[in-house]
Amino acid sequence: MKQVVVGLGANLGAGQATLRAAACALREAYPDGFAASPLYRSAPQHCPPGSPPFWNAVVGFAVPEALAPEVLLDALLALEQVHGRARSVPNAPRTLDLDLVLFGDERIASPRLTVPHPRARDRDFVLGPLAALDPERRWPGTEDRVADLWAAFAGPRTLERVAERWC
Repeated sequence: MKQVVVGLGANLGAGQATLRAAACALREAYPDGFAASPLYRSAPQHCPPGSPPFWNAVVGFAVPEALAPEVLLDALLALEQVHGRARSVPNAPRTLDLDLVLFGDERIASPRLTVPHPRARDRDFVLGPLAALDPERRWPGTEDRVADLWAAFAGPRTLERVAERWC
């Protein structure tokens, strides 16, 4: 089995409920080793002016070794569609955003997918929840612990922890 991490975010509609529904759907599909970070609120980053704050979390779970990362990506994109995700302009407000952050210890660079997520280490709304969920995890291709990456994070920290158990 491979341990994966998916980032969840939403800032349109009933964001907290949408994250809960998405996490429940992922737990049903991938129950092995399922765990969720605390739930956070964060300021919109790199979004159009006036964008509402985000609800954010990460979830981790195990997938079979044979599962191709693109198959998981397709499942995540389908789940976004179920929750009304529209892709109009980059970084636009969204009903649900699911990012494949880590796929085991793999480093993937394909036309459809880059893992680890190329901006995860620069985003407080990914790195903070991941540090809360799995602080001892090593970043693929390095010896860096997630807790140390979060401690050294130099970007803006806009996270507000709002719930420990939410899904």
